[in-house]
Amino acid sequence: MSLKLTILGCHSATPRVNAHPTSQYLEINNQHFLIDCGEGTQRQMRKYKIGFSKINHIFISHLHGDHFFGLIGLIATFGILNREKELHVYGPKGIKELINIQLKLSSSWTKYTLIFHELTSKKSELIFEDEKVTVHTIPLHHRVYTNGFLFREKEGLRKVDLSKTALYPEIDTCDYQNLKNGKDFLLENGNVINNETLTLNPNKTKSYAFCSDTSYKPDIVPIIKNVNLLYHETTFLNDREDLAKKTRHSTAKQAATIALDAKVSQLIIGHYSSRYKDARLFKEEAETVFPNIILAEAGKEIKVQ
Repeated sequence: MSLKLTILGCHSATPRVNAHPTSQYLEINNQHFLIDCGEGTQRQMRKYKIGFSKINHIFISHLHGDHFFGLIGLIATFGILNREKELHVYGPKGIKELINIQLKLSSSWTKYTLIFHELTSKKSELIFEDEKVTVHTIPLHHRVYTNGFLFREKEGLRKVDLSKTALYPEIDTCDYQNLKNGKDFLLENGNVINNETLTLNPNKTKSYAFCSDTSYKPDIVPIIKNVNLLYHETTFLNDREDLAKKTRHSTAKQAATIALDAKVSQLIIGHYSSRYKDARLFKEEAETVFPNIILAEAGKEIKVQ
C-alpha cells in the first residue's frame, strides 16, 4: 500500500502565468481521486500526465471559483473523449444546479452518468467507502460552507509467515487465504494454531487530510489526528493575522500549530496570497512551530511509502 499526492495548483484566487488555483491528484491504495478543480486543472493534468480515465471521483471543498471553476470544463472534456464510466462529484449543496445549468445552456449534456453527492452536514461524515479506502469530511470555517476531506486506507490482509507454516505439514497453500483473512488453523488432532502465530501484521495504513480554505479551527485536530500527510491552507503570514481572521483564512503559523497538535507526520502548506512574492517565507514561518514542512508547488509529487 502506498500514497502519492500530485500538486496541480496551490495558489489563491486569481490564476496567473506561474500561479495556478487549487487542485490535487491523489493516488492511495491504487485508487485515484481529484481534490478541488480550480480554473485550468485539466491543462495541469495534461502537463503532469494524469490519466483522465482514472478519475471517477472528484471532491470539491467549496463553491469559490478558485476551487471549482475548472470542473465544468473537465466534465465537458470527458464527454468529448467519449467517456462511458459514471463520474461521482462530491461537494456543497448547489453544485448539481451549477453544473447542470451550464450543461443545459450550452447543450453539452454528457453521455456518461453524472452522480452528485451534495453535502450539507456541519459534522464529519463518511461520504465514500469501498473495499480499499474511506473518505470522511472535515468541517471547516470559511465565508461559505466548506469541507476538507480525510482519505484513509483500510487495513489490508495479514501476511502468511512461510517460516512458521512450514512447521505444520497440514497447512497447504489452499489454506493461505483463510490465514490472510485472520482465521486460526485447526489441526487434525484438534489443536488450534492461533492466526498470529502463522501470520505477520499487514502493512501500516496510510492517510491524507486535505484542509482547504478555513480560518484557524482547532476542533478539527481530533479528526485528523496522526495522519501521515496533512495539507492545510496558508493564505497569509502572521503579520496579517487580522486579515486572515476577517477573510476566514489561516496563517502559516496557525497551520503549523494544527499540524503540531494533531501529531501529523508531514505538513504541506499552500494557497499563498499573491501579496507575497516569495513562498519560502511561509515555510520559514511554519518551521518555527512544526519541523516537517513541505512547500506546495505545481507539479510536486509527495510520496508516503
